[in-house]
Amino acid sequence: MKFVLIFGPQAVGKMTVGQELAKITGLKLFHNHMTIDLVNPFFDYSTKEGKRLVHLFRMELFESVAKSDLDGLIFTYVWAFNSQADWDYIDKVCHIFESRGGTVYFVELEADIDERLERNKTPNRLEHKPTKRNIAWSENDMKKSMEKYRLNSLDGEIKRKEYIKINNTNLSAEEVAKMIKEKFNL
Repeated sequence: MKFVLIFGPQAVGKMTVGQELAKITGLKLFHNHMTIDLVNPFFDYSTKEGKRLVHLFRMELFESVAKSDLDGLIFTYVWAFNSQADWDYIDKVCHIFESRGGTVYFVELEADIDERLERNKTPNRLEHKPTKRNIAWSENDMKKSMEKYRLNSLDGEIKRKEYIKINNTNLSAEEVAKMIKEKFNL
C-alpha cells in the first residue's frame, strides 16, 4: 500500500498534481475538498460540527483504504506547520497506513503567491472545489492564512526518508507528477 501525501498552501496545485499523478500511477486521488464540499451544504467547515464530520469521513476512508487491496491513495492537505494539532493529525494518518505495512511518501509543493492567486481562478479548481468559487473570499482566505499559519516547512523540518519538496511555480502539473513518480518509483 502506497500513501502519497501532497501538501502545501492553498492553490499551490496539490489537487491538479494529484490528478496527473493518479493518471500515471493508477493510485486513487482523495483531494481534501472532497470531504469539505460534501459536508458544506449542511455545516460550514469553519464550524465545530463541520470539522468533526470532515475528520470522521476522512478517517473512515483512510482506514478502509489501508485495509483494502488497492495499490494506494493520494491525499492532499493544507498543513499548518505552526499548529501541533496538524502535526498530530499527519502522524495519525500516516500511522493508519504504516501500521498495516504501507509506505508513506511526503510531497511538499510551494509556489509564489502571484502564481497561486492565478491558479486560484483556474476552471479545473473551480469545477472540483465549489467552496472556492467565490474568488474574492478565496483570495482573502489565502492571504489571511499566510498571516496566521506557516504553510511550508523549514529546511530540515521534515525528517522522513520518503520526502520531496518541489517549487512548482514554473512547472506544469504533468512535470511535477512525473518527478514524483520517478523519485518514489511509483
